[in-house]
Amino acid sequence: MTAAAAVFSIVGESDAGKTTVIEGLVAELTALGLRVGTIKHDVHGFQMDREGKDSFRHKAAGASVSLISSPWQVGMVRDTDHEHTIAELVEVFMVGVEVVLTEGYHHERWPKVEVHRRAIGKGLRCAADETLIAVVSDEALAVDVPRFGFEQMAEVVRFLLEYAGGARGATRG
Repeated sequence: MTAAAAVFSIVGESDAGKTTVIEGLVAELTALGLRVGTIKHDVHGFQMDREGKDSFRHKAAGASVSLISSPWQVGMVRDTDHEHTIAELVEVFMVGVEVVLTEGYHHERWPKVEVHRRAIGKGLRCAADETLIAVVSDEALAVDVPRFGFEQMAEVVRFLLEYAGGARGATRG
């Protein structure tokens, strides 16, 4: 990988399993010796690092850097007057990180992996989004991108690393 981090947005409905998928991806990526950063989007604001919270779980999973971002705060906690883009956060906070996984940010134009669970009862949120590159789901879906099961995090990581190597410009937003 080059000096610029490969960035992937993990998106999906609430309670679909985005944080669980990120934990699995971080564990697989760090096991390969890669430095991984995570950014959690929270439109409601947040209180930093209490046990059980998503940002705490990302770090506990092995992320070298873990940020949480809302329209009012960016964690390592710093007050802010606007919502930061992924590009701004990566440039300022992810120095030395090779892969950045964001949770949320479905509205930004980064390569997306959508997490889907049949029990949620909704279709894919980003089905028509050309930045959707893969789906993690507990059911077979008619999609034009690779679909992985929740037990296939190693395969998802292989796919993401191949994607980053073959579509470098696409990982820059």
